[in-house]
Amino acid sequence: MQKTLDWLDNGTPVSTRFGDPYFSMEDGLAETRHVFLAGNDLPERFVPGFCIAELGFGTGLNFLAAWAAWLGAGHRSALQFTSFEAWPLPREDMRRALSRWRELGPLADALIAGWREEGGVMELSGARLTLVVGDARNTLRAWPGAADAWFLDGFSPARNPELWSPELLAQVARHTRPGGSFATYSAAGHVRRALATAGFAVRRLPGFGRKRDMSAGRLSAL
Repeated sequence: MQKTLDWLDNGTPVSTRFGDPYFSMEDGLAETRHVFLAGNDLPERFVPGFCIAELGFGTGLNFLAAWAAWLGAGHRSALQFTSFEAWPLPREDMRRALSRWRELGPLADALIAGWREEGGVMELSGARLTLVVGDARNTLRAWPGAADAWFLDGFSPARNPELWSPELLAQVARHTRPGGSFATYSAAGHVRRALATAGFAVRRLPGFGRKRDMSAGRLSAL
């Protein structure tokens, strides 16, 4: 079997397919909270029925951070979370990657116990996770849903340009509810322009750690 991951000494997994780490080598959880939660004004915007969608499930860290924030906000209904992932990680690789964050331990254990690498719906306590496996350029177009917030977390646009194409980002906008938002660690000019063309009011924000900038925005009113 072809090796898909390398591991850095600090426990960060690196994709051998893209030559890119799955999350920040400084602190992946802090990065997720800064970029994807704060970038989408979460948990302040959480309401019953709130739906997050994501390009790139990776280790599941973004989902766990959102799930923890949802539970911490006191919501009794389930957070709706749909993620589009071409190459889901095996259970044991996820366990190893997530083991460094003890505060997420119970949620990580629940995710790993219910993990379906083949995709589908996973009913968890306080969250309904749907994993859509395949090329997002095809699967997102066919998705019947719409999100209140998007986590755009594919590997670097320079290494994984397919997940940042104008056509795919236009589909992101088409599958966003009125007033919905996106956030991403990327501040690449072509990504920002594609999102603006798709209909988002794009903002440049301070990035996490050593990264100077990131991008976020709301779907512009018609």
